[in-house]
Formats: sequence, structure tokens, C-alpha cells
Amino acid sequence: MNKLTVVLGDYPHAQSLLDGDVGVDGYAVEPVEVRPVIGAYRRMIRDLEFDVCELAPVSYLMARQEGIALTAVPVFLNRRFHHGDVQCAADSGIHVPRDLEGRRVGVRAYSVSTGVWVRGVLREEYGVDIDTITWVVDDDDHIEGRVPANVERVTDGRSLGELLRAGEIDAALTGNAGTGRAGAPRAGWTAATEPEPTADDSPYPLFPEAGTLAVDHYLRTGIYPLHSLIALRSELVEDDPTLATRLYAAFAESKRRHLAAHPGWSAVPRLARQGQRIAGDPVPYGIAANEPSLNAMVRFATDQGLLDPGFSAGLRSLFAAGDYPDA
Repeated sequence: MNKLTVVLGDYPHAQSLLDGDVGVDGYAVEPVEVRPVIGAYRRMIRDLEFDVCELAPVSYLMARQEGIALTAVPVFLNRRFHHGDVQCAADSGIHVPRDLEGRRVGVRAYSVSTGVWVRGVLREEYGVDIDTITWVVDDDDHIEGRVPANVERVTDGRSLGELLRAGEIDAALTGNAGTGRAGAPRAGWTAATEPEPTADDSPYPLFPEAGTLAVDHYLRTGIYPLHSLIALRSELVEDDPTLATRLYAAFAESKRRHLAAHPGWSAVPRLARQGQRIAGDPVPYGIAANEPSLNAMVRFATDQGLLDPGFSAGLRSLFAAGDYPDA
């Protein structure tokens, strides 16, 4: 039996596959733990270190464009809205999205998927000229060479959180895409390494009603930001053209079993809340179910200079040939 090394984040709806309760016919799944899982992305893209690996969707598209021997199945284990991901420095004077024009905004790396989604929404929804913003980064992109001229690298070792509280950047993204960590992905990178902000330097959200705005945007556009698709070494699919279909089916079955045991996503409160807000599946798999989001991701990444115009010949071309019923 062939072995498949598999790297995933901590997703209860994929655990049955990792535990071996759900099998991939003809293969023995060998889980490999990398924490944070973002630390595996660069290793997969640059060294093809694993057989199957969760990847940031934008990084995967960029890897495909560069001819890296990766292909994917349309399994998206994680989804998030991003209106709440922009916070402003206490004295920045930013009140509406277009106030960001001409300012300095922190993001971990220019091509991080959250950054791509945020910039796309700022441009398409609010008319922000994102090219006038200086994007301040403190980590490398997984794929280098696509950084535009309006990107500036932090060189003194300070974190984006420190710069934001000092007022040296006007705004920043939150979480793993910005102020919620420091440095490159490694164990403990989200640990508290800085003092708690005081009342005087506390940042504030660009969108105080972020949840309402995010759901409104989804209902009008169908765009539900994708994260963490599943990529394989292309060699595996070339050797076994049925592997992509069987792997997709295994992820779908693992999700089905999780929901049978925990109806309504009761074991994952964040996804339960998202499902209630959109009145649907918080993590739909498949191409058809995700068409608006996939099209937006390609459009945003192209507009932001990360993909060449005409990169995709169609959504199905982004994935290994296979049978992917919505799941």
C-alpha cells in the first residue's frame, strides 16, 4: 500500500481522515504535524516536502503560475470574513475606508490570502485606491518576486503590533495576517510577547459593524473568502489519475461523519456562528459551490499583481481532473 504524508491544521471535520477512520483507497495516510500549519506552506511550495498539504489558496495559485509541480482538490477547510480584520492606530484619524489612501498599513506578507481578500473588498466595495497605500510587511512571501513597489519591509525587528501602537503605521491587519503574531511562522509565534495596549494606544476597528457588513457583502455577491485548499504533488496524480477523486471523497466523508456526531457544527463554535449567519454550510467543498469565491480570488490576485492576466483558463483548470460533487 502506498503512503501519503498529509499536513493539515487543527480541523475536527478532517480528523477522521487523519485518524484512519476514513480511508483513501489504496493508500495509508501518515499525518505529519507542523504547528503553526502556515509553517508547512513554504516547505511544500519550495521543496515539495509532503504528499498532501493544506495551502493558502493565493499561494497555491502563484505556485501554479510559477510552474511548481502542485495540483489541488477543491476542499476548503476554513473560511473567514475579513471586514473585521482592519484595525487603525489610535491617533490615525481614519474614519472611512478611503482614509486609508496614502497611509501605511501593516500586513504579514503582501501575498497572504487575508491581505488579498481585504484589499479586494476595499477596492471593489469602497473605491479605495489600494495602490496609494504603502503596505508594511515583516515576513517573506512564500513565492518571491511579485512584490509591487508600494511594499516596505520592516528592518528593525519590531512587530506590526508595536508599530501600530507607536503610530508608525496607520492601520494593520489582525491575527496571523498581521498583529496577532510576530516574525515568520514558528512554534509560539502567536504567544504574547508585547505589553497589553493601554487606553491611549489601543487600536480601533475600521468597520465597527464588521459582522453585519460581511454578511451583507456575502448575500449580495456570493463571495465567501476561501482559505486552506488541499494541494498534492502533481507527480502523485500523474501516477494515479483517480487519486484526486478518492482524496476529495475522503475529506467529504470525514466532514459528514463529524457533522453526524456533532450536528450544527456544535464542536466548532466559530463555524457554527458562520453557518447561522449565512444560513448554510460554513465550509462547502467543490467547485460549483464555490464559484463566486474562486472567481473573486483570481480577480483580486490578478488586480493586485500577484497573477498574470489570463492566468486561468477556467476554474476547473485550477484543480486536478476528478469528480467533485458539492459536499
